[in-house]
Amino acid sequence: MSPDPALEAFCAFYNKLDKSCTKNLYKIYTPDVSFVDPLHRIDGLAALERDFAGLYENVTACRFVFHEQQRQGDIAFVTWTMHLAHRRLSSGREITVEGASRLVFAADGSGRVSHHRDYFDAGELLYERLPLLGPLVRWMKRHAAGG
Repeated sequence: MSPDPALEAFCAFYNKLDKSCTKNLYKIYTPDVSFVDPLHRIDGLAALERDFAGLYENVTACRFVFHEQQRQGDIAFVTWTMHLAHRRLSSGREITVEGASRLVFAADGSGRVSHHRDYFDAGELLYERLPLLGPLVRWMKRHAAGG
């Protein structure tokens, strides 16, 4: 299968994304984009820019390793590993989280995404890293798995 230019551009953009690039989200997202992940839902490009700007304010490093990529028509799936260093999580140490994204590309042929949904373990990213809640979440996960 030959590489998909819009999907490749999406992945390349995310690997350059930092607090200085959030104003360039319009290059990969439509104005009415819907962005959903386990922590929140954001509707509209302006809201997404504000959210990303706030998020990346405390990010000291972020990169993605993209794995499988599939696209059929306007719908694509990408699996990834995110390597994130955030001042307020894990004392600023790098966190690694596995995830997947479902993307719906705009029907206008622009190559921009109109719907983005991320799937990942929110506990692995956030809840397990909080001082009081973290030990409880890790204990619950171990016991739910029979450990």
